[in-house]
Amino acid sequence: MNNYDDYYDYETINGDTWDTISLDFYDDEGYSTEIMNENPKYIKVIIFDTGVKLKIPVIEEESKSTLPPWKRNDE
Repeated sequence: MNNYDDYYDYETINGDTWDTISLDFYDDEGYSTEIMNENPKYIKVIIFDTGVKLKIPVIEEESKSTLPPWKRNDE
């Protein structure tokens, strides 16, 4: 069951790991779990070889504002 509607298609290069792929796509290693969940066939892979095709979910960025809600200019 997919959690996301949109994906990036990604073909790994030798040496890729879940966290480096996450860092490349989202500038944050913390999203590696989401990528793993969308590619359960490869869940046990630690270091990828070249040519593995993965689906990378499109994740909407949350607002990183530190202002309280009543001071934000959310439209």
